[in-house]
Amino acid sequence: MQIINTGLLSFGMSGRVFHAPFINLHKRFHLAGAWERSRQVLQETYPLAKSYPTLQAILDDELIDLIVVNTPTYTHYEYAAKALQAGKHVVIEKAITTTTAEAQALKALAIRQGKQIAVYQNRRWDSDFLTVKHVIDSNVLGDLNEVEIHFDRYNLLPSPKQHKETPNPGAGILKDLGPHAIDQALHLIGMPQALFADLRITRRLSAVDDSFDLLLYYPTLRVRLKASYMVKEPIPAYVVHGTKGSFLKPRGDIQEAMLLKGMVPDDANWGREPATTRGMINYDKEGETVREEVSTLNGNYAHFYDGVFDALTHGTPMPVTVDDGINVMRIIEAAIKSSETRQVIAL
Repeated sequence: MQIINTGLLSFGMSGRVFHAPFINLHKRFHLAGAWERSRQVLQETYPLAKSYPTLQAILDDELIDLIVVNTPTYTHYEYAAKALQAGKHVVIEKAITTTTAEAQALKALAIRQGKQIAVYQNRRWDSDFLTVKHVIDSNVLGDLNEVEIHFDRYNLLPSPKQHKETPNPGAGILKDLGPHAIDQALHLIGMPQALFADLRITRRLSAVDDSFDLLLYYPTLRVRLKASYMVKEPIPAYVVHGTKGSFLKPRGDIQEAMLLKGMVPDDANWGREPATTRGMINYDKEGETVREEVSTLNGNYAHFYDGVFDALTHGTPMPVTVDDGINVMRIIEAAIKSSETRQVIAL
């Protein structure tokens, strides 16, 4: 049985919460270790894993097949390039890089090295998004007319993570929460023809963009993506209108909260939302109006690593491809240009 030996480039929140639990439980992966810069705490939870003191040390380990680049966005290009040059496959957290050109350069490097890249867009396996996609794919709403995706929060104070709040090529809400919403939109609908964007700084202490509003233009459809840190009263995270009806779904995925509590994703109830966050559908059925709650599908981030294993061993496409990452960056760069010029940008 082939095992994918995997190393993390950080064991902070993302390594501890979003990667290590799923890698450790997966029968086809082995958590080889992590690069720990200051505090060596990895072995407290994973005694068989190794703590590496430097980037070069983890890249020099010939037993490691896959490197997870889960470091600040502005480091993604440099670290992923070094991992590819060292003969490793890579998983890169969103956003894949800080520019489209960097992402395209990584794709070219991976091809030359004969290695593969996956982008960690875990929100494709959120319970709420899986349910929205299921409803859309069922065609019960008919032809889509309008879709909204919100990633709203309420926090007037800047994050203690300085790489997110200090001006740098990877900072700001558009490159933090933006890739989630953008990737979900592209996964549902595909690339738009054009977009208009409004990026703002709304919090008094913020030094980087902390609110965005993107309007994506499709031939017969409009998709609006919004995120803000100044939304105290939750509104539906997903709003879908079609020729036959509408579907509204609040954000309800509980995986991050479960992982932060130290829970392990190892049972059938993993990722099951409470009934209180079910979505509401209102549609026409045989001339009658039907309005009812929709049961939510379970979320499970483990499916991302299932897909990575299949790609590395059976040649299937990565669950989120490097081209997916490139397209997200194309949207982000067009959004920045649109906000600066106050113009619709063709894609």
